[in-house]
Amino acid sequence: MTTPMINGDSKRTEAVYIHIPFCTNKCFYCDFNSYVLKDQPVMDYLQALEREMELTVKASPPGVIKSIFVGGGTPTVLKPKEMEYFLKTVKDHFTAWDGNIEFSMEANPGTTDLEKLSVMREGGVNRVSFGVQAFQNNLLTGIGRIHNTDDVYRSLENAKKAGFDNMSIDLMFGLPNQTIDMLSESVTKALELGLPHYSIYSLKVEENTLFHTLYQKNQLPLPDEEAELNMYLLLMNRMKEAGYKQYEISNFAKPGFESKHNMTYWLNEDYYGLGAGAHGYVGRQRHMNIKGVNPYIEAVKKGLPRLESFQVSTEEAMEDFLMVGLRVLDGVSRSRFEQQFNASLDVIFARPLHKMVHAGLLDATDEGYKLSDKGILFGNEVFAEFIGSLAGK
Repeated sequence: MTTPMINGDSKRTEAVYIHIPFCTNKCFYCDFNSYVLKDQPVMDYLQALEREMELTVKASPPGVIKSIFVGGGTPTVLKPKEMEYFLKTVKDHFTAWDGNIEFSMEANPGTTDLEKLSVMREGGVNRVSFGVQAFQNNLLTGIGRIHNTDDVYRSLENAKKAGFDNMSIDLMFGLPNQTIDMLSESVTKALELGLPHYSIYSLKVEENTLFHTLYQKNQLPLPDEEAELNMYLLLMNRMKEAGYKQYEISNFAKPGFESKHNMTYWLNEDYYGLGAGAHGYVGRQRHMNIKGVNPYIEAVKKGLPRLESFQVSTEEAMEDFLMVGLRVLDGVSRSRFEQQFNASLDVIFARPLHKMVHAGLLDATDEGYKLSDKGILFGNEVFAEFIGSLAGK
């Protein structure tokens, strides 16, 4: 029997996020903590990462690990020997794996040959998420991707040969010069692959990116709001028709293939965050690591490489529970809220819940609350209602 998480006491952490900050080039929309690979101290970084793993499990011993997610950057820029070393360190420090562990790694179709994918599979990775983004080469060039559509098919074929059957691809909509017909074509080609999972995100123009600079100069030809809304409606309908459940605002899966690791975030559960710039959440304590590669390497020599670390108040944790939980289309659960906080969801959030239900953006369910069909389209407005809603209570 596991111990429920009540008032900050939790069972041992079962999810691990690891950040590999290297990539071949910086995409025009990317504001992630990533650095172009050239002249980077990759092995020094991997050794520092191993040291952080060692310090982390000593400070907060893990439970049986149910999910591991390696993100970036582009983790698959690691050479086969580097990848082999890295995966061995993960297994050495997180030793107890659930029999149904989900071990995911992000991949760029331009960086995955059969040898590397075989090393990944032998090292325990059993799920690959390919950043495809679109099936039109001119769109890919326009957003700074290094791969083309031929690379996508080649990479997926290599992954199958290496023994992977659990694969996902990311697509994007709302891209510069993208039309609804282009998105429809991308969805068609994606569905023809028959994969168990798809993530489909709208472009967000983030600060400190080339796209933000162009946007500020009015030189970024984005679809208008109506076109973007129609793109989202189209992809939701197409995925539903093809038999995929939209289990989260941007994610679609066949039954049983929902991302276990991402569900950890959306259920507001604990996870380790390892690597430069990584975020973690353990025992109601959030942290963010030092971002730069060399500063991170130096910091680990002295201890855990924290940029900042702080206790999350009960009120903030409750708000987080609602904001991330409502992204999941099954909604938030009264019983899960009570288990985590020993309090009533309906009492604590009576005002914003009533307001959102009255506005037709939330539906009450037998278990709790979920986004309505209209609410799915205006999720950010719903989530905003819960930010700071408990201030002063």
